Amino acid sequence: MAATIAPANEAALAAAVAAAHQAGTPLAVWGNRSKEAFGRPVQAAGSLTTRNLAGITLYSPAELVIAARAGTPLGELEAVLAAKGQHLIAEPPDLSALMGCGEGPPTLGGTVACNLSGPRRIALGAMRDHVLGVRAVNGMGEIIRSGGRVLKNVTGLDLCKLLAGSRGTLAVLTEVTLKVLPRPERSATVMLRGLDAARAIAALSAGLGSPYGVTGAAHLPEAAAARAGLGGRAATLLRIEEFTDFIPYRTLRLAEVLASFGCAEMLDHDASLALWRAVRDAEPLGAAPEEAIWRISVRPSRGPEVAAALVRAFDARLLLDWGGGLVWAAGPASEAAHRAVADAARGAGGTFWLMRADAAFRAALPGMPEEPAPLAALTRRVKAAFDPKGVLNPGRIAAGV
Repeated sequence: MAATIAPANEAALAAAVAAAHQAGTPLAVWGNRSKEAFGRPVQAAGSLTTRNLAGITLYSPAELVIAARAGTPLGELEAVLAAKGQHLIAEPPDLSALMGCGEGPPTLGGTVACNLSGPRRIALGAMRDHVLGVRAVNGMGEIIRSGGRVLKNVTGLDLCKLLAGSRGTLAVLTEVTLKVLPRPERSATVMLRGLDAARAIAALSAGLGSPYGVTGAAHLPEAAAARAGLGGRAATLLRIEEFTDFIPYRTLRLAEVLASFGCAEMLDHDASLALWRAVRDAEPLGAAPEEAIWRISVRPSRGPEVAAALVRAFDARLLLDWGGGLVWAAGPASEAAHRAVADAARGAGGTFWLMRADAAFRAALPGMPEEPAPLAALTRRVKAAFDPKGVLNPGRIAAGV
C-alpha cells in the first residue's frame, strides 16, 4: 500500500479526496486504526488518516455542547468534560484491546463513524442520537455540513444519523458536535448471582422497568464473571448512577424489586466504575488472539435464545449487555461458527456484525446479514450519491459498499 496521507486540516483532506476521485484511486480511511478489524478488509491503493485533524473546537458547558475534530482522541474529550463535571452520554467503548489493532487511542471520528455505544445505550440512546452536527468530506472531495452546534436545530437535511454508522464509506468526518450531560456524582451496582441467561434477562427487564433509573443492565455467564474478578458464578448486573444522597434509597428499592430472583449484592462506587468500564470494552469476553468475535443485536427478550443457540453450536464464550439486546460472542474462526451466529441472529429477528477475525476470514464471509434486494438497491444509490467512484473504504461493509 502507498504511504498514508495525513492531512493537517479539512481543506487538505478535501483536496486529497478530490485527487483520489479524479484518479479513481480507492482510499482506506482511518483515524488511529483501532477498528481496522471491524468489517471486511478494505481493498485500496492508498490510505488516509484523520489523526492530524485533532483538537476541541467548541465547548460550552452551560449549553451542554462540545465539538471536536475527527482525529481527537476520545480520552481527551472525556478529560475535558470530566473537569466540568460532564460526560459523553453514550459511554462509547474503547475496543482497541479487544480488536488487537491500532496505532493509538480511539478517535471521535471513528467512534461516530461506527456508531459505537456502551452500556448506557439501553437507557439513554446510541451515539448517533447525541450527534448534533457534523462536517465531512464526501467521495468527490466536497465539504458537506449537517446539523449545527445548538440543541434545538432543525435546519437543513439531517445527514448526521446517516453518516453515523456508515464506517467511512460515504464521507470522511472532519468535525463532530455532540450533546453532553452532567456526570452523575456516584455509581452503584446491584448484583445477582448464579442465574441462567433466561432468568437473568427477566431480572434485567424488571430492573429496567422499575422507576429507579437503571443505566446499565448486563449478564456475565460464569466464565465472563470469573474474568471480571467476580468469582465463578454468573453475575447479573444493574447499575444506578445518581446524586450521592439518592444512591442508598434507589439501590435498596431496586433490590426489593428483584427479590424474587435472589439476594442482591451491592458494589460501591469504585468497584462499580471499574466493572462497567470492563463491560463497556467487552473485556470479560476473554477472546484469544486467534479467535473470532461477533456482536449480535436482538430484542432483549431474545438474547437468551441466541446465547443458548451459540453454546449448542460451538464453544462460545458470551457476554450479554443492553438488557440482553447485545450479545458478544467469541469462538473459533470457522465457517461453521460464523454460520451458527448468522442463523441465531436471523432466527431471533436480529442482526450481527463480525467484529474481529483475520483478513482472509473477513474477506471470505459476509460480516453482516445481506440486505433485502430493495434495501440493497437503496444503499447503492446512496453510495453513488456520496461517492460515485467508490474511493472511500470500498468493500468495508459489503462488496461494493
